Amino acid sequence: MISMVILAAGKSTRMRGRNKLLANVEGVPMIRRVAQTVLRSKVDEVIVVVGWEEEKIRSALAGLHCKIPANKNFEEGQSSSVRVGLAEVNPSSRAVMILPGDVAKIDAGSINMVIKKYDQSGCTIAIAAHEGRSGHPILLDKQLFPEIARINEETFGLKAVVKKHQNEICLVETGSRNVLKDVDTAEDLNEIQ
Repeated sequence: MISMVILAAGKSTRMRGRNKLLANVEGVPMIRRVAQTVLRSKVDEVIVVVGWEEEKIRSALAGLHCKIPANKNFEEGQSSSVRVGLAEVNPSSRAVMILPGDVAKIDAGSINMVIKKYDQSGCTIAIAAHEGRSGHPILLDKQLFPEIARINEETFGLKAVVKKHQNEICLVETGSRNVLKDVDTAEDLNEIQ
């Protein structure tokens, strides 16, 4: 079993008060498009961590087969959301994938390539990449769960876990620029819309 944690708790600070995850992408709110894409992939379980504007995000995900835990401490940063998501992962899961909710154009094929590489290679961490640049999602083997459960922003969160295990990483060349593109600004949003 492979679980996916989608991070959807942040405050979209660079969007001047507007929740980017509710912005329209291909006719649906961005977070719904991302969740639908993940549900079409080979992932077995989808967990969407909500925080800021929790009820609006829940509404945008209505009817989708996802667990939706709330991160009451979302203002502490992304690490707190990763920990909340990890706590919801099914105990029989072999690995967790982490995907920011603003990787708006992620495709199921890229997600499946990461899972396939993990299954075939036995690497501890598999990261979607394009032309040698690492992107999203990132897959982390179950043996790293205790470390992930202790991450925080002060110690650079998930980046620190990845750095510590850099010799166990497989970069998965997806052939898709979409794995690199997240939406931080209004300009980014205009570009993907």
